[in-house]
Amino acid sequence: MGVLDGKVAIVTGSARGIGRATAELLSEQGARVVINDLDGDAAQQTADEITGETAVHSGDLTKGDAPDQLVQTAVDAWGRLDIIVNNAGYTLDAPIHKMSDDWFQRMLEIHVTVPFKVIRAAAPHLREPAKAERERGEEVFRKIVNISSVSGTMGNAGQANYAAGKSAVVGLTKSLAKEWGQFKVNVNAAAFGFIETRLTASKEGSNTMEVDGETVQLGIPDQLRGMAAMLIPIGRAGTPQEAAGGVFFLCSPWSNYVHGQVLNVTGGQFTGMTT
Repeated sequence: MGVLDGKVAIVTGSARGIGRATAELLSEQGARVVINDLDGDAAQQTADEITGETAVHSGDLTKGDAPDQLVQTAVDAWGRLDIIVNNAGYTLDAPIHKMSDDWFQRMLEIHVTVPFKVIRAAAPHLREPAKAERERGEEVFRKIVNISSVSGTMGNAGQANYAAGKSAVVGLTKSLAKEWGQFKVNVNAAAFGFIETRLTASKEGSNTMEVDGETVQLGIPDQLRGMAAMLIPIGRAGTPQEAAGGVFFLCSPWSNYVHGQVLNVTGGQFTGMTT
């Protein structure tokens, strides 16, 4: 028995890293999970390896009606939707005076516009059941967790585009919380600090991904990685599983009265990496 038995969840960007760890934890607790990723092969492999019921949606969520198709994947597979974790994202770092319009806009698209479109597509599947439940005098909670970052809450040098996107996620979260609280949809954000993923791995070597036909360099300089122990009171970076724990709490029944909040999952870090 899991605390999420019978629930249906979508986790975007869930073939690797925090997204995969989140999908695994939700599945372990009984949820049926849609695995989504740019890399279809990686998404399918993750779905095959996770114990529990899964479905797969692959593709670029910034393109066309992909967010609508993602939501439809869950509805077609299981006829309902209870949990959305808007996790998909990446970084394109540069000082602001060298940053292109394209790089700035890409960060807004993946970190703000995509969550907005996924939530909008999901609206009928979250609001309409709640209306019927309210008429019957039932109280059933559904969950939306948007992923932010200390870069968005505190700012970070070299990440004006990413920080702007992750800050906007907070505004989206708090606004939606005011709109959908009446439908018992808990809307919260998790702001991560230094978590060991591809985005925080060494910038050296072949730490790259393909986006829209372009090879994007991921990671941060080794000098900044070495500062983690000094910046984080816990003394180390977090693991994807530890990050997923914070998301799970916001998806669980224990967060039913937690609403419109930003949960910092940082090991105590409350600054950007360079301030």
